[in-house]
Amino acid sequence: MGTINTSDLKNGIKLLFNNEPYVCLNVDFVKPGKGAAFYKIRVQNLKTGNVLEKTLRSGEKVETADVVDIDMEYLYSDGSSYVFMDSKSYDQINIPTTVVGTDADLLVENMACVVTLWNNEAIAVKLPNNYTYEITYTEPAVKGDTQSRVMKEAQLETGATIQVPTFVDIKDRVTIDCRTRSYIGRDKS
Repeated sequence: MGTINTSDLKNGIKLLFNNEPYVCLNVDFVKPGKGAAFYKIRVQNLKTGNVLEKTLRSGEKVETADVVDIDMEYLYSDGSSYVFMDSKSYDQINIPTTVVGTDADLLVENMACVVTLWNNEAIAVKLPNNYTYEITYTEPAVKGDTQSRVMKEAQLETGATIQVPTFVDIKDRVTIDCRTRSYIGRDKS
């Protein structure tokens, strides 16, 4: 862990406040007509996801967090945790279900993910932005109902449910945005 000057702050840098790791989302330099210049920053806690706004004086030192993002591959769930493998060293780590959170129902074996480690402890798992899944159940489409704006519920191969257009059917492969759980398109292959 080191320190940086407030003038070196930029989006994406990892900082430490109250012994908690944060990522900087926004940095604004404010120079009022009267008084000293300062920085208004918006940071997000990497463990809880809470967003804070902080005000720092110009020239102040800020502690950086020792946070590492590692490319890993999801292997399997053993019930109480999820097992991931480092893509380079092939080391395996168990990540508690609380860290994986609500994204657990989108995990597929051999899916490439980014695991964030802080003090050698997993604090976050980021799925790929887009991923293609097979539909295992959805209500059949009504003939002639081809409006793409009308949505219906569908179950993915992982058990997760999402909203898809009415023309999507069972065994179709669809690409979804894992961040928003929204339908992007149907896979033609």
